Amino acid sequence: MSGIFDKRFATITSMILVAAISRFLPHPPNFTPVMAMAIFAGATFSNKIYAFLVPLCAMLLSDVFLGLHSMMVAVYLCFGIAVLLGAYLRNRKTPVNIVLITLAGSVIFFIITNFAMWLLSGLYPLTIDGLTMCYAAALPFYKYNTFFISSLLGDLTYSVVLFGAFALAERFVPTLKKARVWTAD
Repeated sequence: MSGIFDKRFATITSMILVAAISRFLPHPPNFTPVMAMAIFAGATFSNKIYAFLVPLCAMLLSDVFLGLHSMMVAVYLCFGIAVLLGAYLRNRKTPVNIVLITLAGSVIFFIITNFAMWLLSGLYPLTIDGLTMCYAAALPFYKYNTFFISSLLGDLTYSVVLFGAFALAERFVPTLKKARVWTAD
Protein backbone atom coordinates (compact mmCIF):
# COMPACT_ATOMS: atom_id res chain seq x y z
CA MET A 1 0.00 0.00 0.00
CA SER A 2 1.27 3.45 -0.83
CA GLY A 3 1.13 6.34 1.64
CA ILE A 4 -2.04 7.70 0.03
CA PHE A 5 -3.84 4.39 0.35
CA ASP A 6 -2.52 3.84 3.87
CA LYS A 7 -4.12 7.12 4.99
CA ARG A 8 -7.38 6.24 3.22
CA PHE A 9 -7.41 2.71 4.64
CA ALA A 10 -6.69 4.01 8.16
CA THR A 11 -9.42 6.64 7.91
CA ILE A 12 -12.10 4.25 6.62
CA THR A 13 -11.12 1.57 9.13
CA SER A 14 -11.15 4.06 12.01
CA MET A 15 -14.59 5.31 11.03
CA ILE A 16 -15.96 1.75 10.94
CA LEU A 17 -14.37 0.92 14.30
CA VAL A 18 -15.82 4.06 15.89
CA ALA A 19 -19.23 3.15 14.48
CA ALA A 20 -18.90 -0.38 15.91
CA ILE A 21 -17.87 1.02 19.30
CA SER A 22 -20.98 3.21 19.27
CA ARG A 23 -22.98 0.00 19.74
CA PHE A 24 -21.81 0.12 23.37
CA LEU A 25 -23.26 3.60 23.98
CA PRO A 26 -26.81 3.97 25.25
CA HIS A 27 -29.18 4.01 22.28
CA PRO A 28 -32.81 3.24 21.41
CA PRO A 29 -33.43 -0.46 20.74
CA ASN A 30 -31.89 -1.50 17.42
CA PHE A 31 -30.64 2.03 16.58
CA THR A 32 -27.26 0.72 15.50
CA PRO A 33 -24.62 1.32 12.81
CA VAL A 34 -24.52 -2.28 11.61
CA MET A 35 -26.05 -1.92 8.14
CA ALA A 36 -24.44 1.48 7.55
CA MET A 37 -20.97 0.14 8.40
CA ALA A 38 -21.26 -2.62 5.83
CA ILE A 39 -22.68 -0.39 3.10
CA PHE A 40 -20.02 2.26 3.79
CA ALA A 41 -17.23 -0.34 3.65
CA GLY A 42 -18.45 -1.71 0.33
CA ALA A 43 -18.67 1.79 -1.12
CA THR A 44 -15.32 3.11 0.11
CA PHE A 45 -12.75 0.31 0.26
CA SER A 46 -11.18 -0.35 -3.13
CA ASN A 47 -10.15 -3.82 -1.98
CA LYS A 48 -12.98 -6.39 -1.80
CA ILE A 49 -11.30 -8.35 0.96
CA TYR A 50 -10.98 -5.28 3.20
CA ALA A 51 -14.53 -4.25 2.37
CA PHE A 52 -15.76 -7.51 3.90
CA LEU A 53 -13.16 -8.15 6.60
CA VAL A 54 -12.85 -4.76 8.30
CA PRO A 55 -16.54 -4.30 9.15
CA LEU A 56 -16.96 -8.03 9.79
CA CYS A 57 -14.13 -8.00 12.34
CA ALA A 58 -15.48 -4.81 13.94
CA MET A 59 -18.93 -6.38 14.17
CA LEU A 60 -17.65 -9.68 15.51
CA LEU A 61 -15.53 -7.96 18.15
CA SER A 62 -18.49 -5.94 19.38
CA ASP A 63 -20.74 -9.03 19.28
CA VAL A 64 -18.30 -10.94 21.48
CA PHE A 65 -18.87 -8.31 24.17
CA LEU A 66 -22.55 -7.67 23.52
CA GLY A 67 -23.50 -11.33 23.26
CA LEU A 68 -23.58 -14.05 20.65
CA HIS A 69 -26.95 -15.41 19.54
CA SER A 70 -28.58 -18.02 17.33
CA MET A 71 -29.50 -15.51 14.60
CA MET A 72 -25.90 -14.44 13.98
CA VAL A 73 -25.56 -16.37 10.72
CA ALA A 74 -28.59 -14.55 9.28
CA VAL A 75 -27.38 -11.19 10.56
CA TYR A 76 -23.89 -11.72 9.13
CA LEU A 77 -25.36 -12.87 5.81
CA CYS A 78 -27.28 -9.58 5.69
CA PHE A 79 -24.06 -7.81 6.58
CA GLY A 80 -22.28 -9.41 3.60
CA ILE A 81 -25.12 -8.48 1.28
CA ALA A 82 -24.93 -4.91 2.59
CA VAL A 83 -21.22 -4.80 1.61
CA LEU A 84 -22.25 -5.81 -1.92
CA LEU A 85 -24.96 -3.15 -1.94
CA GLY A 86 -22.28 -0.66 -0.92
CA ALA A 87 -20.08 -1.84 -3.78
CA TYR A 88 -22.90 -0.89 -6.13
CA LEU A 89 -22.63 2.65 -4.71
CA ARG A 90 -18.91 2.77 -5.35
CA ASN A 91 -19.14 5.01 -8.43
CA ARG A 92 -22.72 6.17 -7.80
CA LYS A 93 -22.51 7.92 -4.42
CA THR A 94 -25.36 10.39 -4.42
CA PRO A 95 -27.58 11.19 -1.45
CA VAL A 96 -30.56 9.56 -3.19
CA ASN A 97 -28.62 6.38 -4.01
CA ILE A 98 -27.24 6.15 -0.47
CA VAL A 99 -30.74 6.45 0.99
CA LEU A 100 -32.18 3.91 -1.48
CA ILE A 101 -29.40 1.39 -0.85
CA THR A 102 -29.79 1.86 2.91
CA LEU A 103 -33.55 1.26 2.63
CA ALA A 104 -32.89 -1.83 0.49
CA GLY A 105 -30.47 -3.10 3.15
CA SER A 106 -33.11 -2.65 5.85
CA VAL A 107 -35.72 -4.54 3.82
CA ILE A 108 -33.27 -7.34 3.01
CA PHE A 109 -32.44 -7.58 6.72
CA PHE A 110 -36.15 -7.94 7.51
CA ILE A 111 -36.65 -10.66 4.89
CA ILE A 112 -33.59 -12.73 5.78
CA THR A 113 -33.77 -12.48 9.57
CA ASN A 114 -37.46 -13.35 9.62
CA PHE A 115 -36.82 -16.28 7.29
CA ALA A 116 -34.16 -17.43 9.77
CA MET A 117 -36.64 -16.94 12.63
CA TRP A 118 -39.10 -19.22 10.81
CA LEU A 119 -36.40 -21.78 10.10
CA LEU A 120 -34.67 -21.84 13.50
CA SER A 121 -37.06 -20.69 16.22
CA GLY A 122 -39.46 -23.63 16.32
CA LEU A 123 -42.32 -21.13 16.67
CA TYR A 124 -43.72 -21.84 13.21
CA PRO A 125 -44.26 -25.03 11.21
CA LEU A 126 -41.65 -25.50 8.49
CA THR A 127 -44.20 -25.17 5.72
CA ILE A 128 -45.21 -22.40 3.33
CA ASP A 129 -48.09 -21.63 5.70
CA GLY A 130 -45.66 -21.41 8.61
CA LEU A 131 -43.40 -19.06 6.65
CA THR A 132 -46.40 -16.93 5.74
CA MET A 133 -47.46 -16.82 9.40
CA CYS A 134 -43.94 -15.78 10.41
CA TYR A 135 -43.81 -12.88 7.95
CA ALA A 136 -47.39 -11.89 8.78
CA ALA A 137 -46.49 -11.81 12.48
CA ALA A 138 -43.43 -9.69 11.70
CA LEU A 139 -45.21 -7.13 9.48
CA PRO A 140 -46.60 -5.03 12.32
CA PHE A 141 -43.05 -4.77 13.65
CA TYR A 142 -41.80 -3.79 10.20
CA LYS A 143 -44.43 -1.17 9.51
CA TYR A 144 -45.48 0.30 12.84
CA ASN A 145 -43.28 -0.93 15.64
CA THR A 146 -40.68 1.45 17.04
CA PHE A 147 -38.20 -1.44 16.92
CA PHE A 148 -38.15 -1.40 13.11
CA ILE A 149 -38.50 2.38 12.89
CA SER A 150 -35.52 2.64 15.23
CA SER A 151 -33.56 0.19 13.08
CA LEU A 152 -34.38 2.05 9.88
CA LEU A 153 -33.57 5.42 11.45
CA GLY A 154 -30.31 4.01 12.79
CA ASP A 155 -29.37 2.69 9.36
CA LEU A 156 -30.18 6.04 7.73
CA THR A 157 -28.56 8.16 10.44
CA TYR A 158 -25.31 6.21 10.49
CA SER A 159 -25.20 6.12 6.68
CA VAL A 160 -25.53 9.91 6.57
CA VAL A 161 -22.87 10.31 9.27
CA LEU A 162 -20.37 7.88 7.71
CA PHE A 163 -20.79 8.97 4.10
CA GLY A 164 -21.08 12.65 5.01
CA ALA A 165 -18.04 12.66 7.29
CA PHE A 166 -15.95 10.81 4.73
CA ALA A 167 -17.03 13.16 1.91
CA LEU A 168 -15.96 16.10 4.08
CA ALA A 169 -12.68 14.40 4.90
CA GLU A 170 -12.01 13.76 1.19
CA ARG A 171 -12.75 17.39 0.43
CA PHE A 172 -10.36 18.77 3.04
CA VAL A 173 -7.72 16.02 2.81
CA PRO A 174 -7.31 15.38 -0.93
CA THR A 175 -4.90 12.47 -0.34
CA LEU A 176 -7.90 10.45 0.87
CA LYS A 177 -9.29 10.35 -2.66
CA LYS A 178 -8.36 7.33 -4.70
CA ALA A 179 -9.06 5.42 -7.86
CA ARG A 180 -12.57 4.04 -8.26
CA VAL A 181 -11.53 0.44 -8.91
CA TRP A 182 -12.79 -2.42 -6.72
CA THR A 183 -10.06 -5.06 -6.63
CA ALA A 184 -9.34 -8.32 -4.87
CA ASP A 185 -5.74 -7.24 -4.09
